[in-house]
Amino acid sequence: MDFEKAKEAIAGFAAQAEELVKNPAKLEELLRQLEEKIKEVPVAGNALSRVPLMISMIRSYLTKEYTAISPKVIVSLVAAILYLLAGKDIIPDKVPVVGYADDLAVFAAAFLVNEPELSAYSKWREEQAVSI
Repeated sequence: MDFEKAKEAIAGFAAQAEELVKNPAKLEELLRQLEEKIKEVPVAGNALSRVPLMISMIRSYLTKEYTAISPKVIVSLVAAILYLLAGKDIIPDKVPVVGYADDLAVFAAAFLVNEPELSAYSKWREEQAVSI
């Protein structure tokens, strides 16, 4: 899956993601599902290394602890999560080795597009830990 197709996959879930962002309880459940799902993914190098940071950023946004971010960023990240959990993959996850390739491509695209926001959040989190 190339970058443009990955971005299209994310965009396909944008409307559903916008609705979830408005419902903290449902969004929290989605984040829990993601945490469980990534346990199933075989070692993928750095492709999923930013997932815990992404989950933390979405949770901090939900609790209004961190609001220095556009809701559009949160929506695009939630859309990537929806793609992963929807089970309507371009390449079924059951296919050995390559089954998670499309999932990884979608997450890579979401991380690449939103890297400045993830980095800003990471820096903010570090500053919060130092000031405690």
